[in-house]
Amino acid sequence: MPDFPIVDAHVHLIDPARVPLSWGESAPAINRPHLPADLDAARGDTEIEAFTFIEVDVVEGRHIDEAQMVSGIAQAEPRLKAIVAHAPVHKGRAVDGDLAELARIPLMRGIRRLLQQESDPEFCLRPEFLEGLSCLPAHGLHFEICIYHHQLAAAVEMVRRCENVTFMLDHIAKPGIRDGLREPWARGIREMAALPNVACKVSGVVTEADHANWKPDQLDFYIHHVIDSFGFDRVCFGSDWPVVNLAADHRRWIDLLDTSLRHARSDELRRLYRDNALGFYRMAR
Repeated sequence: MPDFPIVDAHVHLIDPARVPLSWGESAPAINRPHLPADLDAARGDTEIEAFTFIEVDVVEGRHIDEAQMVSGIAQAEPRLKAIVAHAPVHKGRAVDGDLAELARIPLMRGIRRLLQQESDPEFCLRPEFLEGLSCLPAHGLHFEICIYHHQLAAAVEMVRRCENVTFMLDHIAKPGIRDGLREPWARGIREMAALPNVACKVSGVVTEADHANWKPDQLDFYIHHVIDSFGFDRVCFGSDWPVVNLAADHRRWIDLLDTSLRHARSDELRRLYRDNALGFYRMAR
């Protein structure tokens, strides 16, 4: 466990009675209120200095309601210092109205439009999607990439084509850990890390292993490869709470990561667990 307060760059706050999840019925353990008090109960002895809310794939058309709900929560929760909302980037320049409305919400920092569910691995390279991405910088927003490993090559090309957009790669591109797959994911991570306008979130790793039978040493290669590729200056810690509960929990994920990185220097761990997220999500404002 870190001996300093951490910044959790990937937290989902959920209140289905107010804004329903699009996928709630398939995950009853997640489909209930998960609010800051529940995060405190989950974190154990780890002190959380600040955290970022990440959109939760709510029912279509309710993404602005979700962002406004979370902004309201932030008024009573000073640790909530950044919001990443959904917006229909795939609609091209038509997304600009949504972006303008979202950008007026305090703490709005970025947009995540899920790509992982798209059957076309090159969905993110469609002209309308790239056009939508091009609208983000004018509103001071970055884009969070949430994909599976088979979509990584296209995501690399997306980042390459959008050199004026800042990106965060979520969940280390969801490698096929449960199947022991390393390539071509590892090559794709190296190619992504070679681009200057993207950082990577060390999150969502354990849920890509076998939920019931994973072993800590099965995750080491993936964790180390991401950090070796991006370096400690371009990675952020994320718990992916409460989704992490499907395979572990908040405390166990931190313990696992600490063990995997036991040879890292204290200043490197501070960048991973705190400093990089403070900077990327502009939390000092």
